[in-house]
Parts: sequence; C-alpha cells; structure tokens
Amino acid sequence: MATATNITATAVNTIRWLSAADTTIVVPVYQRQYRWDIGGCEQLLADIRAVADSDDLHRHFIGSILSAGSTASEELVLIDGQQRITTLMLLIAALHHTVQGQQFGDHALATELEQVLVLAGDGSRTKLRPHRAWADVFESVVLGRRLAGDELRDSRFDDNYAFFRSQVPAEEVPRIWAGLQRLEHVAITLGADANAQQIFESLNSTGEPLRDHELIHNYVLMGLSHAEQTEIEASFWLPIEQNTGGSIANFWRHYLVMTTGREIDVSGGRGVYDAFRHEFPRLDLETLRTLAAEWAAYSAVYRILLEPALEPDAELARQLGYVNTVGRGMYPLVMRAYRDYSRRMMDRDALISALEQIQSLLLRRTVVGLSNDRLVARLCRARDEGPASLDAAIARITPSDARVRVELKYGALPHAAYVLGRLSGVDSLAELDVEHIFPLGPGDAWSGDGVREWADYSDDEQNSHRALADSLGNLTLLEESFAERAADASFPEKRTAIYARSAIPSTRELADSPAWGTAAIAERTGRLTADFLAIWARSTAAGIDDDGLTPILDAQRRRGWPRGWEREFEYVEYRGEHWEVPDIKYLFNRIFSRLWADDGDKVTAFSARRGGPIFEARAWNGHWDALDEAHFLYMGWDSKYMLTAVQGVLEETGLASEVFVKYSYIGAAM
Repeated sequence: MATATNITATAVNTIRWLSAADTTIVVPVYQRQYRWDIGGCEQLLADIRAVADSDDLHRHFIGSILSAGSTASEELVLIDGQQRITTLMLLIAALHHTVQGQQFGDHALATELEQVLVLAGDGSRTKLRPHRAWADVFESVVLGRRLAGDELRDSRFDDNYAFFRSQVPAEEVPRIWAGLQRLEHVAITLGADANAQQIFESLNSTGEPLRDHELIHNYVLMGLSHAEQTEIEASFWLPIEQNTGGSIANFWRHYLVMTTGREIDVSGGRGVYDAFRHEFPRLDLETLRTLAAEWAAYSAVYRILLEPALEPDAELARQLGYVNTVGRGMYPLVMRAYRDYSRRMMDRDALISALEQIQSLLLRRTVVGLSNDRLVARLCRARDEGPASLDAAIARITPSDARVRVELKYGALPHAAYVLGRLSGVDSLAELDVEHIFPLGPGDAWSGDGVREWADYSDDEQNSHRALADSLGNLTLLEESFAERAADASFPEKRTAIYARSAIPSTRELADSPAWGTAAIAERTGRLTADFLAIWARSTAAGIDDDGLTPILDAQRRRGWPRGWEREFEYVEYRGEHWEVPDIKYLFNRIFSRLWADDGDKVTAFSARRGGPIFEARAWNGHWDALDEAHFLYMGWDSKYMLTAVQGVLEETGLASEVFVKYSYIGAAM
C-alpha cells in the first residue's frame, strides 16, 4: 500500500489530542483574527448536547485540523482549524471556571478540564497561543485574569466565553464534558517539504457549498437506515422536488415562514437550513413520516401557486395568477389559505376574498412607494389568531384611498397590464400591449388636437405631458395588431383609425375624446381611479397605523456588528411611547431595564430559562449594568443575540405586538 511522504493524517479524539501533555499549538502571524460569533457557538453547543445524549457509540466529527511542525520547537503551527480550536478552548474555560466557582466543586473534573487548557507544569500559559496581537486578551479570558480596562473591553473571546458561561449551568457541566469527549477530527500534520498553502487551499476549495435545501435533504435522511432513506426519498422527497422544481429553496423558506410566523434571514447563506433545524431539532422515523407527508402536501399546493393553470376552477386560477403578478412574497399566507380550501376548511368565496385582499394590500403599497418586504410573517401570525385578526392586520398596513388617489394622479402606474386588464374586464392579456396614448417619445409632428404640433408646445407644456406619460389616465390596452401602427401617431389619427376599432371597451371610449392633453389625462385618471379603489378595496377593520414601522418580531437579526449598527434605528415605538433609540445595544438595555421595573418576576423567569442575560453577580469580565443591588444585565453579547433576547422577552411577556422599530436610512440599507 502506497503512503504519503510529506503528510500524515490520523483520526483522533479531539479532547485527548488537546489534553496530551506535549500538545502546544501556535497560531501563526498570517492567520486571520478570531471571528466566530454567538450563532456559531450556539450551533456547536447544540451539537455537543446532541452527541452527549446519544448512545455510547455515537461520535461527532468536527472536520480536519491542519498543522505543521515547528523547526524551532515541538510546537504545532496551526494552519487550518484555528476558529474551531479557539472556540472549544473558550467553552472548556467556561466549564472550568464554573466548576472552580462551586463551593464543593468536582476537583477531578476541574483537573481534566485544566489539562486541555494549560501547559503541563505551567498553569500560567495556555496550550493554544494565539497571534501576539490578541494573545493577552485570549489568555486573560481562559485563565480568568483581570487586566486593566477589562470592564469595557470588546472582543469575540469575551463574548463567546460569556455565552458559554451563561448557557451551561453548573449542573450541566458533566453532560457537556461528556459530549466534548465524543468529538473527533482528522489531525493532518505536514512534513518539512509539504506545501502548506496548497494543501490549505485544497481543503477549503472543495467545490460549491451545499445550498439550504440540500442541507435540509441531508439532515432529514442522515441517521436513517438505507431502507428508511429509500422510503422517505421515494414517498416524500422526490414528490417535493417534482412539485417545486427550481423553486425548492423558496418553497422551504415560505413553508418555514408560514409555520413559524417569523421572517427567515437568508443573507448569511444558511438561514433557511438553520430555521429548519431549529423548528425540527429531532426527527425520529415516525415523526419524520408524519411531517414529510405534510411537506409533500404543501409542495403540491406550491406547485399550483407556481402554475395557476393547474387549478381546475377558472376564477381561482385567475386570482392565483393575479397574486403571482403583484408579489410571490405572500406565498406563505396563500399556501395556508389554499391548503385550508383543499381540505374544505375554507370555502371558495372566502379564498377568493383572501386573494383579493392580498392583491389590494400589495398593489396599494406599491402605488404609494411602500416596500412589501418583511410583511408576510406578521400576517401569518395574525392569521393564527383568526380571520378577524388577519383582516385587521392587513387593514393597518394598507394605504388609504386618499393617499392612493394622489399617487395615481401623478405617479407611474405599477403592474400596468394587470391593472388595466382588471379595469377593462379583460380575461386574458395574451396578444395585448400597454399603449401610451400620449407617446413616451413623441416626434416633432405629434399632435394632441390635430392643430398644434409637439414642436410648438412650450417647455412647460412638454414637461407636463412627459410627467403624466406613465400615469393611469394616459395608459390603455391595445391589440398587438394595432400597436405598431399606433406607436408615434398623433391622437386624432389613433382616435379614429385605431381606438374606435378596438374590441376593448375602455380603449374604444377614447374615440369619443376630441383631443388629448394634460386635462384629458387628469379627467380620465379620476374616472379610472374610482374603479381602481372599488376593485382593490381597503378593509375598514382597523385604522391605518403603518408609518414604515416594523414589528419587533420582524426586526432583522444581524450577525456580529455590521457596519452602521450604531445608527440602525430612527426610533422605537414602545406601547405608544416614542423612544429615541439608535441601536440594538441601547434598545436591549432599555427594554430589559423597563421590564425589570414593570414586571421583574417574568423577566427573571425568562432569563433563568434562557441562561441570561440577567445574573445575580458579575461572574466574569466584561460590561455589566446594574438593575438593582443584586441583579446585573450583561451587555457583552453580539447584535443577533441581543435582538433575539429582546424579541423573546417581549413575546413571553405578551408585549411584542405593541413594540415597533423604525429603521433609519442606514438600517434600511444594511
């Protein structure tokens, strides 16, 4: 058997590898800074808990660790694996300090933990030696030293250590230590003649990363026997893939928004998969069969949403097509409604009414220039409370008739073919074009009345016409056979030779207009606007209170501290109060301080279940704020953790529906 000459690779137990007396690991100067955030630590801790609770033969593989021997000493120079090893060291340091802090601590366990962290015979030096620029900070965290200025220090080492310290109570330390001892990795050691950079690039350039739906697929099937995998694949997964096609990733995102009532962050690349794992942390075979049947049923619904022509009811098919035109972002809401209809839990008229209401919401908001992003989760939550709650929730964020009327008078008409088709009562837009009665680019000879030519119009007149060119009153539908002839023709010519011959009633009416100009456009806009407001009506179930406000449960969780976080919010509305709160740190502090004063018992219970952010002592280095003489709020979390905690405590105290954030222009662009 041939062997490599410059590389040795061995499968090893990670903790035994780190605990060995001769293990000393050096991070070279060219390595990037430590970057793991609390989200990564949370996943690591979940994996360790899972393997700790599994049978004795189960192990958790953390990947490969690449190192090279140092020519000057017996140290290992870490080439790949710094982030994982550093995080494990921080977790073990948190366990060690927790055990040490107990009055009757487990001395044997403390010794085992210490063997991983410090050099044999020298308890003042850590086995992992980071880059010298941040070595002092790392060692102060791992060894529990206090350095000058620690109270206000900002570092990932502190943040992640604090997370582990808060999440693992003393009674759970043995469980986590048991899970840690089941971690394995491949230790790859390079010889003197190996090309370290080339090997590093090979390990980290293994093709395209798995996409969310591929990760979900692997997660669902992994751990099953071959026969069980074949059953789930054939009975459920293949139908899901066939129903959703190239939209399978969107299907999973929309399904999870529908079931959780929360927006799914896709900016980090694994948001859908992470949400799936959180929603379905464990899947035994029977549970999987039940859930997979539901997934397959919803995928069949999704196929009809994607291809409305598959719906046998012509009016439902038409309405589903309309929804596709104005925005597929509402699929989570439509999926649930259509599924209820298919199971006879909702009648046909109620479904059509719901689809019309969604169209009105989206179209009106588009007309007035409001974003339709991040709306659907709040509506899914409202729907779970009942039809009246959903109706009120939609009404609150649907612009008024007055506001829509103004925008239609002067603004460009969105989804023009769809709007004109419904206003005209046209069943199909096939072989129809949107016609600009006053053309977008008139020639010098164009005339609106057959007397004055375009070249004779004043600058103000020309500008007034151009400003209204894309508005509702200047648009109509026209058969393709007429469209080419109408392109740049003057209005008198089009009126008699083209519009009068159209089969579309609203277009034929133009033949009755003696001339075409800004006055005619304004008059026609007024007439069509009345029809617009009747077709895309606004429910009066609730008043309008949407000023670009985002419910706190839909606020965006951002990993780490992205650029601009200090000015993310313009303000916050808290139960009718207006708070000048510029960032998540400020909001986190103010929410917990306020709730502590208003309902301390509930906040204490929330914090106890969650492992923070309120503690009875300043148990480690970092930034703390005192709530009273015996309770302290730890402020050293990252932005995602802070917002998650704010959302969680407000939801548990029943106040989430009364708290909104207003993003600043910086926050909107982040």
